[in-house]
Amino acid sequence: MNIEEQLDFLASRAVDFINRDDLKKKLEKCAAEGRGLRVKYGADPSAPDIHLGHVVGLNKLREFQDAGHTVVFIIGDFTGMIGDPSGKSATRPALSKEQVAKNAESYKEQVFKILDPEKTEVRFNSEWLGEMKFEDVIRLTAHVTVAQLLARDDFSKRYADNRPISLVEFLYPLVQAYDSVMVEADIELGGTDQLFNLLLGRELQKVMGQEPQCVMTLPLIEGLDGVQKMSKSLHNYVGVDEAPRDMYGKLMSVPDDLMWKYFEYILCWPKDKVQETHAKVAGGELHPRVVKDMLGQEVVARFIGADEAKAASEEFTRIFAQKELPDEIPEVVVPAEEIGLLNLMVLAGLCKSNGEARRLVKQGAVKINDEKVDDERAQIIPEDGMIIRSGKRGFAQVTIG
Repeated sequence: MNIEEQLDFLASRAVDFINRDDLKKKLEKCAAEGRGLRVKYGADPSAPDIHLGHVVGLNKLREFQDAGHTVVFIIGDFTGMIGDPSGKSATRPALSKEQVAKNAESYKEQVFKILDPEKTEVRFNSEWLGEMKFEDVIRLTAHVTVAQLLARDDFSKRYADNRPISLVEFLYPLVQAYDSVMVEADIELGGTDQLFNLLLGRELQKVMGQEPQCVMTLPLIEGLDGVQKMSKSLHNYVGVDEAPRDMYGKLMSVPDDLMWKYFEYILCWPKDKVQETHAKVAGGELHPRVVKDMLGQEVVARFIGADEAKAASEEFTRIFAQKELPDEIPEVVVPAEEIGLLNLMVLAGLCKSNGEARRLVKQGAVKINDEKVDDERAQIIPEDGMIIRSGKRGFAQVTIG
């Protein structure tokens, strides 16, 4: 690709792009020097499980790599230990060094399902932040004003509502910006909720004598509920490390209107292909379930394998269309004595807590031997071969022992 073609390719699917002319100059300079761009991306180690929401940004990073550039993947081990609101109404809890180290290793294992490890430079921001003295921090704060920080949307709302904002939180965007200086980033990528922090990195590079980084943001994808941003804490996510049938089953529950975003931003279908398929569904030429099956199979095939994707699709059809049981049902061994329904569900691994089990019962999502159980106080006498079903994808078979 020539430089104009690269710009079109790299800018596709972006929301904010600051800016094309600056990136063109950087690409021309890199070509003259025989090197690639340094593309910065920051990862929060407090949530090490990669889900499809993260894949949107990782896809774009891989496109930069395919164009010959280097991704500088920064794991915020130092910032993870001080917390960050990141658009939320309350601060995240600080992590211990041990938690951060464990989460960081998990993160690295998963991102290389998408990124090219040969073109990825993994850095931990404790490399430079851990070495700073207090006088260095004071000097760094001199480059930003309180008014600038209050321009961040989350901070301004909390300040207007008279909700507390700690000085630590004010330091976080400055620290993230300083990461850009230390790795000499040419461009930084992030979600639209990170625009303020990315722009601050650009400003800090200017005052420290570096060429300011370009900034690119990508959309935040709604989760399975079709309303809120995909998030593990909201239980509306699809993890890239999940079992094939769980991944496929979750994708089959995506609202019809949302699947087009998944095709475009997660599978990177060309926009004209998405529009053409959408038109066929709208015109009745294709059934939404057929298209959703395509989505589920392609996502599972990408992260796990084509054979597993096909098997997940076939099992889903047997269970939900033909009302059959899955080929493999986890076994739970229980004594031959009466047990409470909620305790049985937790013991069977269908729920993590009695509270979660109670919610499923109230929703009418619990069956024993295909009979709905709607009494959360029910006492069950286990029998060999009894099938417990929880929700759409949870199954367990009882064995007396």
